[in-house]
Amino acid sequence: MEGVNREARLRLVLGLNVALVAGLVSVGFLAHSLGLLAAAWDTVTDVAVVGISLVAVRMVRRPPTAQRTFGYHRSTILAAQANAAGILAVSILILVEGVRRLFQTHHVEGGLVVVVAVAALLVNGIAALVLRADAEDLNMRAVLVDTVGDAAANAGVAVAGAVILLTDGHFWVDPVVSILIAIVVGGRALRLMAQAADVLLESTPAGLDVAELTSAMAAVDGIDSVHDLHVWSLSSEVRALSVHLVLSGHPTLEEAQVVGERLRANIGPRFGITHTTLELECESCVDVVDGCVEELGGAVRTRGAPPG
Repeated sequence: MEGVNREARLRLVLGLNVALVAGLVSVGFLAHSLGLLAAAWDTVTDVAVVGISLVAVRMVRRPPTAQRTFGYHRSTILAAQANAAGILAVSILILVEGVRRLFQTHHVEGGLVVVVAVAALLVNGIAALVLRADAEDLNMRAVLVDTVGDAAANAGVAVAGAVILLTDGHFWVDPVVSILIAIVVGGRALRLMAQAADVLLESTPAGLDVAELTSAMAAVDGIDSVHDLHVWSLSSEVRALSVHLVLSGHPTLEEAQVVGERLRANIGPRFGITHTTLELECESCVDVVDGCVEELGGAVRTRGAPPG
């Protein structure tokens, strides 16, 4: 149901951006404003960003298959990274054009720029409010970052237009504002790309303390120690964990399963972990690169190691 709600919000934002592009491009050329044209080009990328995000949201709802046993959760992360890369590319283009315009100033219609930039700012504000509820999802955050960047761009363009209107000649303000906007939005895009890369590299989820997680698992009744712990994200909302647990005494299979369920109930809600793989052991084993070597009564058994 949440995916359906997100799709509806993205459709609304897509419609707002399409209307905004038409207005910004038309008036940008009419007013000779690089600021408006930069905002228009950024909004064109918004349309692509929202379109990619819509596809990702739909893909997440697909059931797992034999080839993709975890489903399509990573599609939202791939969408976030692609969108961030697009935002960064546009920021670089605006930055280069802004620097060029500093040495080749053009007459800018300040009054027209102010009116259109303020109207665009209001549209961006509405879109940001629509997206704010889903800010924890990286895919939706990419769209929100782009929208907030557009709002900042249009606010800056409005200020530049007001300065040009009041001073009747400081046309250099228009490209300067575009340069500043490109730097700020590009920085945000880089941070978003880094966050998406962390998920794709299966890094420990942001904000999760591995030491605290280990202590919480070791504190569960029936568990002596914890080792070979791995925790990662499939998406912004789905966290997975695999771990080896040394159980107290020599419990039966049924008793061991009870301990496992007890641990899942303890760490699931607290750390936001929805998928767990537990290796339950009665004796401690030594971690190796390719698996776990367990010593039992002088015999050695290898778990998870490749054959050969």
